Amino acid sequence: MLTWFRNRYLDVLGSIYIYNEHRGYTAIDRVLEAVRARYPDDQQLIAAVEQHRADERKHYVMFKRWFELRGTRPLAVDRMFGHIDRFIEIMFRRTIDGLDTREIVEKDHLFERLCRVISLTEQRGYRQVEILLANGFVTSDKRLVKIFEIIREDEPSHWAPYDGWLQANAKRDPKWWERAVDGLVHSELLFLKLPILFLNPFAKRRTDWSDDGEVEPDRYARKLRVGAA
Repeated sequence: MLTWFRNRYLDVLGSIYIYNEHRGYTAIDRVLEAVRARYPDDQQLIAAVEQHRADERKHYVMFKRWFELRGTRPLAVDRMFGHIDRFIEIMFRRTIDGLDTREIVEKDHLFERLCRVISLTEQRGYRQVEILLANGFVTSDKRLVKIFEIIREDEPSHWAPYDGWLQANAKRDPKWWERAVDGLVHSELLFLKLPILFLNPFAKRRTDWSDDGEVEPDRYARKLRVGAA
């Protein structure tokens, strides 16, 4: 029974993470479009966001490999389980796909809001990884521990460019209510949506991968194979 519980927990956890990592790097493509249009000469900012995007893609590939080694595919979760999806919907009253990149580029307060949302999301992700690395079920899986250790190492550089932009442009830090929204989104996922998925015997698995059809230079493939050995 304990083995089943552990495997189910890790299955649900991995399914939610791989969705969020894929959603992360595909959403950052929209951010990059906005940054390049708004600050075409700020190569440092562009490079930092590009690195953020590359790391999110790397994390997705690591989870994909983890599932492949388990001989299965993730559970078929959607934006209901996406932290950034829900946060964006609350803060902008539209989905990520519904965001108007041109409008965000042209309106300073919208770009400022987007930076705060991304920063809070990444900082939340870092704190959650710290918790997971102390979780007995997670630590029982050496491959998963390696993945979360890499994520923990990468995360601080992910909110840095957005905080840097806010500071460089004399913009305010997140207010208490923005942090409260972040906490609400996290609590919904952790205490409501994750248990529902865990207990749902009818939850189906994906029949494909989220990145099917994408052309990506997966420079981390060899490193991942070594780490998973």
